[in-house]
Amino acid sequence: MAASNPVFPHILRHHGDSQALVFDQRTWRYDELHAWAGRAAAVAWHAWGVRPGDRVAWLGGNHPAMIALLFGLARIGATLLPLNFRLAPAEWDQLLADCTPRHLVHDATWSAAAQALAGRAGIAAHGVEALDAEAPEAPDHAAEDAPVLLVYTSGTTGGPKAAVHTQANLLANMRLAAAAQQLGPADTVLTVLPVFHVGGLCIQTLPALHAGARVLLHARFTPEDTLDAIERDRPTLTLQVPATMKALVDHPRWAATGLGGLRAVWAGSSLLPAPLVEAFHARGVPVCNVYGATETGPFSIALPPERAFDHVGSCGWPVPGVEARLGDRHGDAGELLLRGPNVVDRYWPDIPARDADGWFATGDLAQQAADGSYTIVGRARDLIISGGENIHPAEIEQALASHPAVAECAAFGLADARWGEMVAAAVVLHAGAAASDEELLAHLQARLARFKLPRRWFRLESLPKTALGKLQRQALARAVGSPT
Repeated sequence: MAASNPVFPHILRHHGDSQALVFDQRTWRYDELHAWAGRAAAVAWHAWGVRPGDRVAWLGGNHPAMIALLFGLARIGATLLPLNFRLAPAEWDQLLADCTPRHLVHDATWSAAAQALAGRAGIAAHGVEALDAEAPEAPDHAAEDAPVLLVYTSGTTGGPKAAVHTQANLLANMRLAAAAQQLGPADTVLTVLPVFHVGGLCIQTLPALHAGARVLLHARFTPEDTLDAIERDRPTLTLQVPATMKALVDHPRWAATGLGGLRAVWAGSSLLPAPLVEAFHARGVPVCNVYGATETGPFSIALPPERAFDHVGSCGWPVPGVEARLGDRHGDAGELLLRGPNVVDRYWPDIPARDADGWFATGDLAQQAADGSYTIVGRARDLIISGGENIHPAEIEQALASHPAVAECAAFGLADARWGEMVAAAVVLHAGAAASDEELLAHLQARLARFKLPRRWFRLESLPKTALGKLQRQALARAVGSPT
C-alpha cells in the first residue's frame, strides 16, 4: 500500500542532526528520534502484529518514548491512545474496554499499574525498552486520513469520549501553532504539562518538533524544577496553566529567578485569573492565551505577544486557517463555534463531532469585541439566570480572584423560589489568610452589578475538579446540597 501523504510521521528527518529532545540529562538529535520512531514501528508491526487502524495505549509520565511511539505508529497507520495517569484504575478499564487497544506501553514509574491494567484487559504490556528491539523495517502505511491519536475528553458533561485525530489533523495543528507562536530552529521549548493530553502534546511540543526547535521535556511539573530550567536552560517559550502559574508565582524563588530567556509564556486555558497574568507581566514576560478543545487541535484562537499586555482576559483572534463564529445567543454572549483543518471529524468509533457544515460547537460562551477578538465568559450549561438576568460565572470569579486573600473561587447557581436561581460563591483562601463574607461582598460591590452579587457563600479546602484540572460546577452545586 502506497502512502498518500507520509509527511507527518517523517517530519523528524527534515531537521538532521540538530537537537530535538532533552530528557533526564540525555539529548536526542532529530535523526536519532526519527530512527527510534522507525524501530518502534518495526517492533509494533513485526513483533506485536499491529496493523493499520489498530490502537496501542500508553501509560506513563512525560517521556521521549511516547513521542517515538506516536511517530512510529503513524508510519504503519496505527493509533496511539495516551492514558491519563491521574485516573482511577476503574476509569482506565472503561477506556480500554471502549476502544480496545491491542497493546499497552509504559514507563518504569507506571510499570506495576500498567501490568495490572493489561492483565485485566487481556492485552500485552511492554516497557519502553521494547521499542529498541531489532526488527526488519516496517512497511509505510501513513495516510492523511489515518487516525493517529485518540484523546479522551475530561467528561465534564457526562462520560468521556475519544476525539479521533487523523494525521492530517495533527499536521495542520502543528503548522498553525508553529506559525502563530513564530516557532523556529532557534527556539527552546520547555514542556512540563502532561503530554497525555492535547494541551501538553499539541500546543507547543509537536509544533516545536515540526519547526526544528529543541524541546526540554520534564517527566512532570514541579515549581522548583521549572524555575531551575527557566533560569539555567533559558527556554524561549513554555506552556503553563493557571495551577502551574500560581505554583510558580507563589514560590519563594519567583522574584529572584531570572526570566530573561523567555520571549513569552503561553497559557492553555479559556479563563486566566488576572492576578496571575499580571505577575508575569510585571516581570516583562507576555502571557499569551491559547484557546481550544480536545476536539480542535487544540490550537484555535490565540492572543499574540504584541497584544498580550493590552488584552488581558481575552483569548485573542482565530489563528489563520481556523474560522470562529458565535452561535446560539445567551444575552450578550453566544456559543463559540470553530471550523478548521485541525478540528476532528468524529469521536470513537464513528460519532460525528461536527455539524454538516463542519462547525464544532465548543459549549463555551464567548463575547466578541469590536476588534474581532474573543473572550470566553463561561460554559453555556453554567450560565446563571436569576430574575431573568443572564449572569456569567467568569465575571464573578475574575472579580473575586483579585482579592488578595482568595486562592481559588467558583460562582454557580442554586435553585431559588423567587428568582429561579441565586448566585452562590465557593471560596478557597490562601493559607493563613482571612476574609469575612462581608469583606468579600464589599470587594465585589465595587466591581459588579447588584444582581450579580452572591447571596450564599461557602468556604472550602479545595474545589472539585476533573482529572485534567477543570472545575466541576455541577458537582460543586451538588456538594453543597442544593443542585440547580
